[in-house]
Amino acid sequence: MESKKIEQMTVGGGCFWCTEAIFDQIKGVEKVVSGYSGGSVPGTPTYREVCSALTGHAEVIQVTFDPTVVSFEDLFVIFMTSHDPTTLNKQGADRGTQYRSVIFYQNEKQKQIAENVLNEMAPYYENPIVTELSPLEKFHPAEDDHQNYYANNPSQGYCTAVISPKLAKLRKMHSDKLKQ
Repeated sequence: MESKKIEQMTVGGGCFWCTEAIFDQIKGVEKVVSGYSGGSVPGTPTYREVCSALTGHAEVIQVTFDPTVVSFEDLFVIFMTSHDPTTLNKQGADRGTQYRSVIFYQNEKQKQIAENVLNEMAPYYENPIVTELSPLEKFHPAEDDHQNYYANNPSQGYCTAVISPKLAKLRKMHSDKLKQ
């Protein structure tokens, strides 16, 4: 019996509650974990520390997926269309370096695919893309109360005002990529 090949993608596009809810909907995605990457302080950061913008970490998600079902390129296109990659250190009302648009690539193949998609998508945006492209050094899972946030709190104010419209946009733009 052949073992399934899985890959991971680590990205940040504002609040991790939003990106987690989006990628939970995609065929071939096996797991989405909210967390933190890109910081320069030692140890495991907390949500409060990351929100202070003093640690240098971004709110990110780590997506575990089956590349025979969905490609890194497809996931990256979904990522780029699920947030505004042209705003520096903010998404909507969320402001600070922890909300930056960022791709943490895990190998040269991911880096090349990300660069290609960034270049291909640039003409579709009115303003320049400011998405950071950096090697993944460390991923820290966020606290348990931040995992599956939308699934556990769908009627919470932030979820209905911010995440639900993003999910509606996802269904409109990428319906062929959604789980049944």
